[in-house]
Amino acid sequence: MAVVSWKEICLLTGLVVGCYWNSLFCGFVFDDVSAILDNKDLRLTTPLKNLFLNDFWGTPMSEERSHKSYRPLTVLTFRLNYLFSELSSSSYHLLNVVLHAVVCVLFLHFCRLLLDRSTSLIAALLFAVHPIHTEAVTGVVGRAELLSSIFLLAAFLAYTKSKGADHSIVWTPIISTVFLVAVATLCKEQGITVIGICCIYEVFVAQGFTLPMLIDTLLQVLRGKDGFPYAVLQTLLKLIVLIISTLLLVIVRVQVIQSQLPDDNPAAVSSTPTRQLTFNYLLPVNAWLLLNPSELCCDWTMGTIPLVESLLDPRNLATVVFYAMLSLLAYHSLWYGHSSSKIVMMALSLIVLPFIPASNLFFPVGFVVAERVLYVPSMGFCVLVAHGFKLLSQRGGLKKTSWLLMGVLLTTHAVKTFNRNWDWESEYTLFTSALKVNRNNAKLWNNVGHALENQNSYERALRYFLQATRVQPDDIGAHMNVGRTYKNLNRSREAEEAYLIAKSLMPQIIPGKKYATRVAPNHLNVYINLANLIRANDSRLEEADQLYRQAISMRPDFKQAYISRGELLLKMNKPSEAKDAYLRALELDHTNADLWYNLAIVNIEMKDPSEALRNFNRALDLNPRHKLALFNSALLMQESGEAKFRPEANRRFLTYVKEEPDDANGYFNLGMLAMDANKNEEAERWMREAIRLQPGFRSALFNLALLYSQSQRELDALPVLEELLRYHPEHVKGLILKGDILMNHRKDTRGAKACFERILNMDPSNVQAKHNLCVVYFEERELQRAERCLVETLAMAPHEEYIQRHLAIVRNKMAAMSAAGQPIAPTEGGSESDKQQDQQQQDKEEEEARGVASGAGEGARKEKNLRKSSPKESVSSQGHGQSKKLDAGQPDKRTKSKSTKEIKDIEKKRAAALKRLEEIERILSSD
Repeated sequence: MAVVSWKEICLLTGLVVGCYWNSLFCGFVFDDVSAILDNKDLRLTTPLKNLFLNDFWGTPMSEERSHKSYRPLTVLTFRLNYLFSELSSSSYHLLNVVLHAVVCVLFLHFCRLLLDRSTSLIAALLFAVHPIHTEAVTGVVGRAELLSSIFLLAAFLAYTKSKGADHSIVWTPIISTVFLVAVATLCKEQGITVIGICCIYEVFVAQGFTLPMLIDTLLQVLRGKDGFPYAVLQTLLKLIVLIISTLLLVIVRVQVIQSQLPDDNPAAVSSTPTRQLTFNYLLPVNAWLLLNPSELCCDWTMGTIPLVESLLDPRNLATVVFYAMLSLLAYHSLWYGHSSSKIVMMALSLIVLPFIPASNLFFPVGFVVAERVLYVPSMGFCVLVAHGFKLLSQRGGLKKTSWLLMGVLLTTHAVKTFNRNWDWESEYTLFTSALKVNRNNAKLWNNVGHALENQNSYERALRYFLQATRVQPDDIGAHMNVGRTYKNLNRSREAEEAYLIAKSLMPQIIPGKKYATRVAPNHLNVYINLANLIRANDSRLEEADQLYRQAISMRPDFKQAYISRGELLLKMNKPSEAKDAYLRALELDHTNADLWYNLAIVNIEMKDPSEALRNFNRALDLNPRHKLALFNSALLMQESGEAKFRPEANRRFLTYVKEEPDDANGYFNLGMLAMDANKNEEAERWMREAIRLQPGFRSALFNLALLYSQSQRELDALPVLEELLRYHPEHVKGLILKGDILMNHRKDTRGAKACFERILNMDPSNVQAKHNLCVVYFEERELQRAERCLVETLAMAPHEEYIQRHLAIVRNKMAAMSAAGQPIAPTEGGSESDKQQDQQQQDKEEEEARGVASGAGEGARKEKNLRKSSPKESVSSQGHGQSKKLDAGQPDKRTKSKSTKEIKDIEKKRAAALKRLEEIERILSSD
């Protein structure tokens, strides 16, 4: 085997980078979303063993909805990407480009076994730039092809060293081959086909047999004229080892998967001869994509290629021509023993054998045509093209022309590949490019609609979804998409009509036949979507529940139906039944963090905070970054009022704000925790951050003002209260606190009076505001008005002792002034001595008033935050589970221990006020 030089490696690598560097700017599109973004197996919190229990998309292999594509080593590389860069798409694309360069170098090694130096390099260069590879390289999920190809080529190259210098068997390369085949198969299923390539190489290349020679040898043995030659016996022994290892791998693979009918391949469910004619026609379609990759499409499913339903269909001519050319090449390679036939033989083996699992000829697969499965077959195609180029260039008059044509071919392919990469930039660009090639695929119209829907462009999305229903009127998913978009546009009547059409297309229940085997699980979401729509009307809750139960009756293992029904039962105030629904869903999927979270919410509704906290913790064990569980569990700990929970609650809120750095609620609750722990500076910092993120944040503004007030920084509280009342002019507690500060610290009775009067205009029965207004009158020396005010206040709250005491003080004051002959009402003018006496008296009264007012600070308690809830979303056709939304209109309630702490603070203030009142009473008595 000729050595591959560093110059050739650098040339191939540079060419790959030049063609694919723009793929680094592409995002996660199409199947990448399911394989990367939605795949929990990538998360570091998922045990590694799950990679070997789940399919390529993260679904347990034992579940019916599993795709049965078992590629754990490919998923492992995704997980490594996630370890270093999480969900940064550029790192995933970069690794794909590197792997493609590795495949190109290994392919050059392979070509050196068959072709001369320049021809093999041309084959490798053509493989490096072929546009058919963009789906495998630029699409992240194409990594399965890349990894499988690396180990496939490595296994073959290892096998070529199994023949010793003395023609003996070298077993180490054979053992390495079997191991590498197993690894290739764990990357993608087609890796096992390299065993067949090794067998063909051993018989027709290494041993130099032709088909006539094999037939002749076999006939001689059967006639008893001669035994098997030693070389043949060695070959048979090696082939037996390879075949047995292949059978073992197949048995293991069959044990892992179960048969599954494809749902995106119309020909797979067609009758004879339509099925056979269509599947055979797909072979020349794939060959044409290799020959002329000018019109590439990311999705060839559904109606992309119309069925071939008759022998008179002219497309059958393409099938005949394809088989004729394939037969000629096979005849040339099997009947002749020269080097050219060996090259053709190996090229055909690379084309045919790896393509067989995806050909639909022996068993149906879930797609019609997929460009990425042509990655390995294109190697054989490139060998054939390079070999043909060599033969053409050896003819004297065509040498320059052939080199010119090859240069043009490589250049056009490289440009096409580079431009094709931009199609994979986003889902919108990818699917709109596909519609330019094929407009008969309803799935493409749906996918463009989904891309626009993700951009909140619902009107445009609706046009594409409606077109999908016109292209394929029986597409249940398309009608569901129409209904969901109408719902997003707040057109409920049209949404319900679309859902009812989708529901009418569902297969009807046939007595004696299992319904679950006749319907795609995601199609049952039509019941979920319809129920979610109509349950917005409180008069139709029972009707919605009936739809959920109907979906469950069709598929008792339909997890999403239990989840959605649990949400509805909570809304219907049936927490016990909701709990049962979530427990049933957990039986189906106990590793679902959202389900444990929802169950915790039910526990809160059932007044069981300890069990709620346990279930929140289970959700966080499964997903430590579950944002709603982090927030609400921390809030639950905070509400308990127990100091032992504060450190963990603080840690969870800190984790939450790392996940949601722009959510002011997280910072606010950190501030509340700091206030509970008397860490005033820290509390101030968190409250300020919450207000910065959400100007006008009512609770944060009030509690910051309260913090300043409790820290003897009343004048700092005033600007905060002004901001609060600018956004919330009817904030009663803010008005009371502001009035108290104005009266006691600013001596601004007029401003204080305006605050209390505003409260009474809104709520004439507010005792606190009424009492504090009485204090203002007392401050202004309007004793008769203060007396009337306190009498009215006492009538509103006859059992409040402090009002009775304050009324008695005012009356005693009025009696003392009457006895001394002093006017009770404030007077204008007077002598200088009277003014001095009045000033002294006013100072005493102000001191008394401050004592009275301080007892009214009872209204200035902390405001609490609402419990965090998840946004209410309709269930999509994919059927993803959603967390339950709480009623955001219900304020949180603090536990008794928290209220007791606040009441003690208030009682301290009241005791101080009464002490000052007693002192004032002694002064009044002396007067």
